[in-house]
Amino acid sequence: MSSTSLTIFSPAGAVPKAQLLKRAVKRLGKLGFAVSLDEAVLEKHQRFAGDDETRLAALHRVAAAAPSVAMASRGGYGMTRLLDRIDWALLAKSVEQGTRWVGLSDLTSLQLGLLAHGKAQSWAGPMACGDFGRSDKDGGVDDVTQDCFVEAMNGMLEAVGFRCEKGFDGLEARGTLWGGNLSVLNSLLGTKHLPKIKGGVLFLEDINEHPYRVERQLLQLAQAGILDAQKAILLGDFSGWRKQPNDRGYDLKAAIAALRAHTKTPILTGLPFGHVDTKVCLPVGATVELYVQGRDVLMGWQNDPKLQHQHAHMHVEGEVCDGHHAH
Repeated sequence: MSSTSLTIFSPAGAVPKAQLLKRAVKRLGKLGFAVSLDEAVLEKHQRFAGDDETRLAALHRVAAAAPSVAMASRGGYGMTRLLDRIDWALLAKSVEQGTRWVGLSDLTSLQLGLLAHGKAQSWAGPMACGDFGRSDKDGGVDDVTQDCFVEAMNGMLEAVGFRCEKGFDGLEARGTLWGGNLSVLNSLLGTKHLPKIKGGVLFLEDINEHPYRVERQLLQLAQAGILDAQKAILLGDFSGWRKQPNDRGYDLKAAIAALRAHTKTPILTGLPFGHVDTKVCLPVGATVELYVQGRDVLMGWQNDPKLQHQHAHMHVEGEVCDGHHAH
C-alpha cells in the first residue's frame, strides 16, 4: 500500500505509558502508515488526556488537518464532556475529505454524534494503545484485528463474517449499521447526539458490566422504542464481569433470553467486537446487508467509490474479515 497518513490523538483518557504509543507508532509504520502524533497526545489532567479545552482543540486540530486515518490513542472517559462544543461540521468535512475516524468504547459518542449531526461515517475498530501498543509478552497485535484494520483503511474491506447461535438460519436484513459501547450509547438517550435510526442494524458491546446491568440498559433501549425500530441487533463481547453469590444461574445468556421477550427484533450474539484482542472493523453509518446461513453470519457493505479508485488492485468482491476463529 502507498503510505497513508494516520494521526493518533487523545480525546478521552490519558495515555498511561508513552511506551505503548511508541510501540503502536512502530507497528503501524511497518504496516505502511505514515504515523504522526497529535501535539497533545500525552497530556495529562486528572484521569484525562489534558483538560477539556486541550482535548477539544486536539479533536478540531485533527479534523482540520484531515489525515487519511484519525485513530484514538485510547478510550476511558472524556468524550461526553466535549459533545456540546464539538464543531460537528468541521468533523463531517474531514470525513468528506477522506478521514476515517477510528476507535471504540468512549469513542462511541463521537461516532454517533458524527452520524446524528453530519450523517458522516466512521469506523468502530482498534485503538493505538490497547491494540497496537500491546507488548509481545501480553500477546502483541492480534492478526485478525490488524488485517481487518489495514483492509478497512485501504478501502478494501467489504464484509465481516462470524458465527451466531442457532435459530437464525435464513435471516436477511438491510439497514444502517450503528451502535458501539452500550453504556456510552445509553448515556446519549434523550440528547441531540443520538442519531434517530429506524430499520437499522444495531451492534453493542461492553466491559465490566454485570449481566443485570447489561439487561437493564438493553431494556431501557427496548422501552425507549429503539430495539423494535431495528431490523437486527448484534451483540459483541460483554466480558470482565464477576459472578455474584445471589446470581443463582443468572448470567448473560439468561439476560439475553429475558430481553428477547421484550422485542420482536432478532438478537444475534457472537460478533467479534468489543474490549477483546480479536476485533473486526465496522463501518458506522454505512448501509449493510446481513445474511445468516445456518450459524454463519455475513454482513457486507459497499465502500465509497472515491476510496476504491485509489486502490485499483482491489478484488471485485472486496475483502472479508472473518472473525470465526475468535468465537
